[in-house]
Amino acid sequence: MSKGSRVAPEVDHSTVARVIRARRSVRHYRPDPVPAPLLRELTDLALEAPSSFNLQARAVVVVTEQEGREALARATGGQPHPQEAPVMLVFVAESGAWREDRGDIWSAARDQGAWSSAFAEATPAMIRQFHEAPARRGLEREYAVKDAMIAASFLMIAAQAAGLATSPMNGWDEDEVKKAIGVDERDDVHVALLMPLGYPAETRLHPGRRDRALTCFSETYGG
Repeated sequence: MSKGSRVAPEVDHSTVARVIRARRSVRHYRPDPVPAPLLRELTDLALEAPSSFNLQARAVVVVTEQEGREALARATGGQPHPQEAPVMLVFVAESGAWREDRGDIWSAARDQGAWSSAFAEATPAMIRQFHEAPARRGLEREYAVKDAMIAASFLMIAAQAAGLATSPMNGWDEDEVKKAIGVDERDDVHVALLMPLGYPAETRLHPGRRDRALTCFSETYGG
């Protein structure tokens, strides 16, 4: 084995597949609190998700206090999820991240041997060049939202494996959500997704998926 090579960790693919196939979107939750160590682990796993340039232009706001959850419930038009779940997660997209000094990211990647010093030093310029390209101007929000959604997907799977339930939510007023998490004055911070988290108070059956031939293609769309 060459110096510096790493052994790939063993993965129980059957367990991963079972967790993914068992996950359902749950609308009703028990009031039991999610233990703080478990909540921290789940958010840590969410933040392990990849992001463009490793810029990590996403964040998670964990809302457990009643006042905050009530504000989010109002923002969703009174849907039951945020009223019942003991935890509400707000996945935030940071569209201005590429303009910021994120030297901690480059330093960490270099110090851990993941990036060479030359690559770490060149990354800020590459990021600016990418985002300032005429064809990409105005897409900062879209890029950041994509990164936030990947993080949310990681958390949903991790929560399912831990015996918890989630439900990605779309129906909400962004201005009201931003106000609830204290960023209503920020134009560079956007709401990507709301997600209740807790122990399920219902069992939901698999609603089925379309025939694979309609949704998975080879080489070209529809091919």
